[in-house]
Amino acid sequence: MYSPLTKDNGLWIRRFHPRPDSRVRLVCLPHAGGSASFYFPVSRSMPGTVDVLCVQYPGRQDRRSEPLLDSVPALADKVYEALLPWTDRPLALFGHSMGASLAYEIARRLERERDIVPAALVVSGRRAPSAHRDETVHLRDDDGLVAEMRGLSGTNPQLLGDEEVLRMILPAIRADYRAAETYTWEPGPPLRCPVTCLVGDEDPKVTVEEATAWSGHTDGPFTLKVFPGGHFFLAQHQTEIVRLMASRLKASDQPGGPARSVAP
Repeated sequence: MYSPLTKDNGLWIRRFHPRPDSRVRLVCLPHAGGSASFYFPVSRSMPGTVDVLCVQYPGRQDRRSEPLLDSVPALADKVYEALLPWTDRPLALFGHSMGASLAYEIARRLERERDIVPAALVVSGRRAPSAHRDETVHLRDDDGLVAEMRGLSGTNPQLLGDEEVLRMILPAIRADYRAAETYTWEPGPPLRCPVTCLVGDEDPKVTVEEATAWSGHTDGPFTLKVFPGGHFFLAQHQTEIVRLMASRLKASDQPGGPARSVAP
């Protein structure tokens, strides 16, 4: 067993509010163009029983000068390796949008390579891996990419209006979009862990039907929760989502865990 005290994962893992006596660790994986700091409010709001680890991808903020990774499998391999030192206690995964696909692939690696069944997989704002769409945002010019980001309302408008900042962040955003849009699911055994799927009822990136298809990717309990809002519905419902995740993690400690359900 790895110990989190024996290896430095400072490049990939940010621990804003260490809770060394926690019962479970929650790994938060950002959306395309996102950074670890996006989850700072989630980390701050989680109860003391949950130690929150936020993933920082290359090519942004303090990792701006590092080579970009533009495929979900490549990112999953790197994050999986970075997380191994933190598996001394139950590990849960939470990803939004591209981060949901990444969280799923990391869960597959944990179960397949280490026989570690995550305490929970919470996926948000992303269709199931088996629900394919042809998307080409990553092939647009810079103006087209910025227009997409403005439409989803997940990026500070001030950043999108600052030409110098845009030049710095667009390569990472384009690489992330390429990773998300070229991701192809490879069929394999379903997960064994509980899966909770969160979706906005007006999200242009995923329908409720595409979100429900996550149920076919696990033999464990499945829950679907539909929120009012678009792709970044989680910003408007942060308190409820934090409460829901804390409840799911607590339930994962109980015999049988949560039941399969679809919540309105």
